[in-house]
Amino acid sequence: MTLLTKYNFLIPVFFSILFISSCATLTGDIEVETQADPSINYNKYKTYAWAGSAQIVFDPIGQWEQPTLDTDEEVRFVINRELRGHGFNQVEHDPDLLAAFAAGVDMTILELKEDPEGDKKIPTNVPKAALVIALIDASSGYVVWLGHATGDVQKQQTIDDIRARIDYAVSQIFKSYNK
Repeated sequence: MTLLTKYNFLIPVFFSILFISSCATLTGDIEVETQADPSINYNKYKTYAWAGSAQIVFDPIGQWEQPTLDTDEEVRFVINRELRGHGFNQVEHDPDLLAAFAAGVDMTILELKEDPEGDKKIPTNVPKAALVIALIDASSGYVVWLGHATGDVQKQQTIDDIRARIDYAVSQIFKSYNK
């Protein structure tokens, strides 16, 4: 048995670790939190409709938002997928729930970062983005479930990276729905 044949099984393991670590880096800054009313029977909700639309970021020169990607539609697409995955059907009239989302960027956040020229920490501008998803009882108008994700704003990412970050954030937000 040659050395190469003996360690052939390590190649898939190596690439799996590489893939997992690259995903962790891409989404490692994203933090998620959800809040739900524990007194509500979430099993009674079967249908939903969109409450309206929300613009994510007004960025006409494409510094923060990729100009060739409709980020609002990407978020809506992933939310639709997650709601369907939780057994909801989208309807036009008389929904049980209304789904809504909003996102924004705070360009004024400062964090202490290591100075590459020394061992001091210096204040550095680190813009943060947030995505909030709300499920609203259509008959009462009360928010019955809320989830949000926050992360660092990253300049001019590829469309695939943006989609991966949106997918991760929305999937993680809905991970605890009705648990």
